[in-house]
Parts: sequence; C-alpha cells; structure tokens
Amino acid sequence: MKLIASLTSPYARKVRIVLAEKKIDCPFEEDIPWNADSHVSDYNPLGKVPVLELDDGSPLYDSRVIVEYLDNSSPVSRLLPQENRQLIATRRWEALADGIIDAAVTILLETRRPADKQMQEIIDRQMGKIDRGLDVLSKDLADRQWCNGVGYSLADIAVGCCLAYLEFRFPAIDWRDRHPNLASLLERLNTRQSFIDTVPPAN
Repeated sequence: MKLIASLTSPYARKVRIVLAEKKIDCPFEEDIPWNADSHVSDYNPLGKVPVLELDDGSPLYDSRVIVEYLDNSSPVSRLLPQENRQLIATRRWEALADGIIDAAVTILLETRRPADKQMQEIIDRQMGKIDRGLDVLSKDLADRQWCNGVGYSLADIAVGCCLAYLEFRFPAIDWRDRHPNLASLLERLNTRQSFIDTVPPAN
C-alpha cells in the first residue's frame, strides 16, 4: 500500500491523519499534480491527490473513499460511527468541510492567474461559500467539544483540516474572531500528534 499525495493538500492531510490515528504504516510518495513531471494521472484519471495504491496495484480515490477504506481495514481507533444516524451526521460534517476547501482551492487557483484574466465574481462567489459554510460549521458545533457530540471522529479531522487550510492559504480571513468555538476546536486538534506530524510545509 502506498499514498500518493502533495504535502500541502488538505485532502491528503485528512488521509495522513487517519493513517496516523489508525496506526497504519503506509509509505508516502510526494507528487504535485500541477508539476509538469507529475504522474498522478497515471493513478487517478482526474489528476487529483490523494491516491491510495493498494497492494494489488489498484488505486483508490478520492479522500472520502480512502478514509472509509482505511477505517474499515482496522478496528483500531474507529473514526466512523457504526450507528447510521451518527455515521450520516459525520459524513455531513466531512462533506461541508471538504466543500469549503473546494471553494478555497478555486479562489487560490483564480488568484494565481494573470491579474488581467482573474474574475472577481468567481472569487466573490467562492468566498460566499466559505463564509456560509463556516457559519453552519460554527452553528452546528455550538458549545460541544467534538463535532458529532459523541467523541473524536472523522468529522473533527475533516473540519480541522479545513480550518487549518484556511489559515495556511488565507490568513486574512478573520474566521477565528467570528467563530471562537471553531478556533477552540482547532486548538484542541492541533495538540494531537497526528495533526502535529502533518503540518504542511510553508511554501
């Protein structure tokens, strides 16, 4: 088994944290899809990371598929609840967190275009998604310690990766003051070894 990913990808970080929490030893191969010499498309026709290559050579993608496979592959530290309602709630948290990241990545790519080709309406539309998504995350978390209200789970990992990515790529977004409960959640998560060991390199 081998994980193909970028060190700065928040989706890949989610998988790497799950691997650490599950205590699964998995070789890591860094591959940046934007590079001309990237081989990501050899594993994933969509050219996206992360990709988990299984022992038989078959690839798994995207991150949501990979983390479900990993959680079911070992009974250690189950991150997906077994009860259906809690499972769906956890998946909903993950979907919203990933959607916020999708919007952030779209903004990042748009701002990397030549200035005369950038479209402010695209940036504004995606920023609206981020703002609304954070509002819902904060409202749903309320005063609970963990996202699903029961215990640490994939929901917290997904939200933590989302919030950390916003800090990493968009430090000007003032989400901490607007949503102190989300800030407190990220502070708790940042003390876990799995989060400490997967902090992306500054670039």
